[in-house]
Amino acid sequence: MPDALIAWFEDIGRGDVAMVGGKNASLGEMVGALSKRGIRVPGGFATTAQAYRHYIATNGIEPEMRRWIEALDAGRASLQVAGAAIRHAFLEGAFPPEIEAAIGEAYDALSARSEQDAVSVAVRSSATAEDLPEASFAGQQETFLNVTGKRALLDACRRCFASLFTDRAISYRQAQGFDHMDVALSIGVQRMVRSDLAGSGVMFSVDTETGFPDVIVISAAWGLGETVVQGSVDPDTYRVFKPFLERTDTVPLIERSLGAKERKMIYATGGSVRTLTKRTTRRERETFVLSDDEVLELARCAKTIEKHYGRAMDMEWAKDGATGELFIVQARPETVQAGKAAGRLTTYRLKQRAEPLLTGAAVGEAIATGEVCAIRDASQIEAFRDGAILVTGMTDPDWVPIMKRAAGIITDHGGTTSHAAIVSRELGVPAIVGTQTATRTLQDGQPITLSCAEGDRGAVYEGTLEFETIEFDLADLPETETDVMLNIASPAAAMRWWRLPARGVGLARMEFVINHLVKVHPMALVAPEKVTSEDARRAIAELTHGYAEPTDYFVDTLALGIAKLAAPFHPQPVIVRLSDFKTNEYAHLLGGEAFEPDEENPMIGWRGASRYYSPGYKAGFALECRALRRVREEIGFENVIIMVPFCRTLAEADRVLEVMAENGLERGRNGLQIYMMCEIPANVLLAEEFAQRFDGFSIGSNDLTQLVLGIDRDSELLADQFDERNEAVKRAIGEAIIKAHQAGIKIGICGQAPSDHPEFAGFLVDCGIDSISLNPDSFVAAVKVVAQAEAMSDKGRAQPAEGSRI
Repeated sequence: MPDALIAWFEDIGRGDVAMVGGKNASLGEMVGALSKRGIRVPGGFATTAQAYRHYIATNGIEPEMRRWIEALDAGRASLQVAGAAIRHAFLEGAFPPEIEAAIGEAYDALSARSEQDAVSVAVRSSATAEDLPEASFAGQQETFLNVTGKRALLDACRRCFASLFTDRAISYRQAQGFDHMDVALSIGVQRMVRSDLAGSGVMFSVDTETGFPDVIVISAAWGLGETVVQGSVDPDTYRVFKPFLERTDTVPLIERSLGAKERKMIYATGGSVRTLTKRTTRRERETFVLSDDEVLELARCAKTIEKHYGRAMDMEWAKDGATGELFIVQARPETVQAGKAAGRLTTYRLKQRAEPLLTGAAVGEAIATGEVCAIRDASQIEAFRDGAILVTGMTDPDWVPIMKRAAGIITDHGGTTSHAAIVSRELGVPAIVGTQTATRTLQDGQPITLSCAEGDRGAVYEGTLEFETIEFDLADLPETETDVMLNIASPAAAMRWWRLPARGVGLARMEFVINHLVKVHPMALVAPEKVTSEDARRAIAELTHGYAEPTDYFVDTLALGIAKLAAPFHPQPVIVRLSDFKTNEYAHLLGGEAFEPDEENPMIGWRGASRYYSPGYKAGFALECRALRRVREEIGFENVIIMVPFCRTLAEADRVLEVMAENGLERGRNGLQIYMMCEIPANVLLAEEFAQRFDGFSIGSNDLTQLVLGIDRDSELLADQFDERNEAVKRAIGEAIIKAHQAGIKIGICGQAPSDHPEFAGFLVDCGIDSISLNPDSFVAAVKVVAQAEAMSDKGRAQPAEGSRI
């Protein structure tokens, strides 16, 4: 259709980018190829590149365009002046009769298809160079929503043509190396989905910050989707584990975060205004936009679209409030993570610690330092100072020219799938969005440090903190017989390490998840009447709001945290240690003081296994068990192994296993394996008997060293004597390994010693240990140390028992 002025979506596909632009070509591709597979796309049509060029020729605009582009390139005109002049030429033009007739006839036909006299449509710009794998062009041109009638449609189309020369679009093409005159603009005219009566948002088929390919990230807000795209609201966020979507027996939702959603965009009635933005109700702010079933339906759409295109995708979706149906209204290639080298991993680490001034959603994984440049209005953009950290309420596409000159970006509003976040990633500029108070908390000229290196929550610190950049080359890592695994505490940080070829997680600390995500003592939810602090009661009520039972909050939050931690390492084993707070640590949780005794030495007091069957905590432990059952049986992570810490006696082991079975965690049922921490001398001395009760051991070298040597591991006075390499500790470890293998069970160690001390790694390898688990930033060095130790080790070293490899 080289000379056509109009093309219906069903007649075009992804090979037609030159004719209808990337956005419209993709819509046509989905209508034609994916509608039979359950992907709903609102119908519509597109004007063609031929129509755009015909408009330019008929109105004699090209000489004006070339004059101003040459003036801009030569430095004789500013971006603002040149852009405004070219846009004015487009807006002053008139549609040739044949284009006006073609648009009018197609609009009448679309209205008839929709069984309406004048259907409401979205009018979107689609540049012929956009939505390509190497360049997103997201948001560079204009979109007009709720356009009704031919006159309004033609006006919107004229404005779309002009928007090819917005300041941001000109700047972006220059940065990407595209010739302005080679790019044409197609206009997509698409039936509106009544998301003003429901909600809408953005969806990625890859984790936007880490590139982890097995999750789908969905953002959702009430009303029309422009608020999410623009970043003017803090949306709900959902993450779904992609590999489980084919199963019918799981709900693979691994994150569900409630956003503030303080405003929404809806249809306007009367006058020339088509949409308006209003405050949401308290009920809307406190309610998730999507049900779990709707999240999964969207996720399956994303997986289908990704498979069809053969690459990670960035999509927009909308829910029709009149029919309840979910629609995909845009799909384009994801361009940031797709361009990263697979064999390299760059991480950042703060070398100093401080209390954050404020936090928000992290965009990127880097750290930046600089002075605050606070700009509260687009009219002040030219005041931005190169190399400063931009602080503003929200960044929209008009800000792109200064965003790329910033060391970092901090906003009050927006989510990680907003347009500003997408552009920040593409520019490689770290950003923290949705802080709520950045423009009030930070002062112009104030030196700060912006860190996106600590998980999915970014932090802003006072002053210029030291940090380091660590480059890992993963291409040439040696193979090891010993399984090198990771110690992971934070679910938020777990996805950062998915590229490491680790053989699973040797230690996932449940207490970290409880402390940082749940925040409430489980017994305070079981027996809230015992909480006497009014402040604690208020905080607990706020956290548990919306749950039928307060205990459901604990189970749901803990289960999602563990699932998010386990996802990057599936199907490798993920060993989750049951809570091992000491009483003084438990007391610091909300409501904890009412349930915790004051012990002289909590380190060897009421901790670990002794709590799980105790009347004072048994009901709280039941909540931990419920969460783990949900992770394994409902979400689907059957690779999760449970580990019992600080188990002092055989009788205690039996009691704990009995209580776990009562709560549905029976060893062997549904493949459940239960491990024990080997960290008390009694565990070593009676290793044969403990091995009859557990599927594996993990040596806790810190506690074992403490109890073998009689040294408080927290004592500064005795710190020089605390050493896992002490001969007594090594003999205990060696004996534990031998006994475990004789019993036919697995045994590993979790701790930094093998990484910090190469000779200690060699000792463990000589003993035939099955696995070594350590912190992620030590992984690459540890693999090399272990490989070297294996190469130097006696070929006749003790071999693990059959089936004892992790």
